[in-house]
Amino acid sequence: MSISAFALIFLTIYVGLAQLDALSLKIGLFSPVFGGAATGLVMGNLKTGLIVGATLQLATLGVATYGGATVPDFLSGSIMGSAFAIMSGRGAAYGIGLAIPIGLLLTQMDILARMTNTIFQHHADRLALKGDYKGVERNNLYGIIPWTVSRMLPVFVGLFFGSAVVKAINAWIPGWLMVGLKTAGIILPAMGIAILMRYLPIKRYYPYFILGFVLMAYFTKSFSLLGTALVGFVFAAIHVMEANERKHNGGNGNGPSKPDNGGNDSGSSDDEEVEIDV
Repeated sequence: MSISAFALIFLTIYVGLAQLDALSLKIGLFSPVFGGAATGLVMGNLKTGLIVGATLQLATLGVATYGGATVPDFLSGSIMGSAFAIMSGRGAAYGIGLAIPIGLLLTQMDILARMTNTIFQHHADRLALKGDYKGVERNNLYGIIPWTVSRMLPVFVGLFFGSAVVKAINAWIPGWLMVGLKTAGIILPAMGIAILMRYLPIKRYYPYFILGFVLMAYFTKSFSLLGTALVGFVFAAIHVMEANERKHNGGNGNGPSKPDNGGNDSGSSDDEEVEIDV
């Protein structure tokens, strides 16, 4: 199976727009799950695209380009991995195994885009010294070129030679390597979740975390991810209502009595407790 001209053009334009979305609005087009879904939709196999994209989405949890750091380009990986999986007919696991090294390899294109963009920015600095604000605006817009080309070019080339690339990869990659890549695809989502957990107050709210784990690990036939999220929402709502009730009762004089202010008309004291709204 080969990719159609429409799908090739659409996905090439999509990855360029998605990269701009990642740098500006962040409405979600840059997410691997969106890239995989868009690929599966235009190539007639939405399920495979969603599986590949969602797996790579889990691998990106807690990962961001803080301080300009370069991270794997799993957006392009999800698009090409989904496309190769559909074209080869070997399933989502095969696409995930290809998407991971593709995403890692394309980090070099991200670095190249950043380096190229500095040319326009330095030129904008020189124009700013001259007071040419129009020139500064133009050079800032010129920065779109390296960012989009760094994603559009690899995706176009990879998908244009899709059939040949898939056959070459099938013939060249040994079986043990594919098993390793598939194993990495299983590990990466867990690693992404673990990284995300480091930024969450797990120690403070560990009972809710354990409850969610138990529901998903032992009651998968009864609970879906949405059901678990709704249970979490219920507990969060109860927690907030109880906190607000405690605050309200304290304000009506039902709480602990406050020390005498010694005739201070302002009603304030150094020992007065400060309540924090939840």
